[in-house]
Amino acid sequence: MDLLLQAVFRLSGFDFREYMRSSIFRRVQHRMRQDGLSSISQLIEKVFHTEGYIDILLEDFSINVTEMFRDPAFFSAFRKKVIPFLRELPEIRIWHAGCSTGEEAFSMAILLEEEGLYHKARIYATDMNEAVLKGAGKGIIDLKRMQSYTKNYLQAGGEKAFSEYYRTDFENAYLNENLLKNIFFTQHNLVTDGSINEFHVIICRNVMIYFNADLQAKVNALFYESLCEGGFLGLGNKETLRAMNISEKYHNFDVAEKIYQKKEQGSP
Repeated sequence: MDLLLQAVFRLSGFDFREYMRSSIFRRVQHRMRQDGLSSISQLIEKVFHTEGYIDILLEDFSINVTEMFRDPAFFSAFRKKVIPFLRELPEIRIWHAGCSTGEEAFSMAILLEEEGLYHKARIYATDMNEAVLKGAGKGIIDLKRMQSYTKNYLQAGGEKAFSEYYRTDFENAYLNENLLKNIFFTQHNLVTDGSINEFHVIICRNVMIYFNADLQAKVNALFYESLCEGGFLGLGNKETLRAMNISEKYHNFDVAEKIYQKKEQGSP
């Protein structure tokens, strides 16, 4: 595994060496079964000598599990507790890190639209997987998913008929163009890339559970650096600000929903 991940890094620049090894190993096993390989050494050989094979492996390593208004209680808490702070800002910059196919960024756009704030917001949605970003930018969602997304939306405090935000054909839902205008999809690798801006809100949910402790600490430091004073960080319900002295850097703004507020300099 060490040799494989080193090979992937040397050939592609994508660094999975500090991902949770158990998670990566499951994906390696899947690829070996798919291609009838009996050892990781054979997999390494294909990575080096079979054109395009590393792209297949990178697609296996990329985790694209998301949904609109995922964990509705998080979005409900954000609406009730964070939105009042954002109202006071002349502009709002939000970073959805590890956005996958964009559903959480779309959810934030809808929430801000309902609160009358979307016109002054800029949502930066990033992921390491360039292919999923290209699809996300089109705002096309499998119609079969919209029933569960509607349920999430209502539980998150949605104020309208969810169907007002998209049109459909027999296969897909197409988000309204006005919801996409302030979302900027771009490639960014949390493992190797630095800060891209200063943000009022950073959302990174259910991404760092795949990182080991050292990498989690590195990414947490990146988020802290990228947040303005008084800005908000939202994590997944199984994630923590590991290896950081939380009481010195953040207020536990909403303990249950893992929302933290960066302390201003000199604040207790």
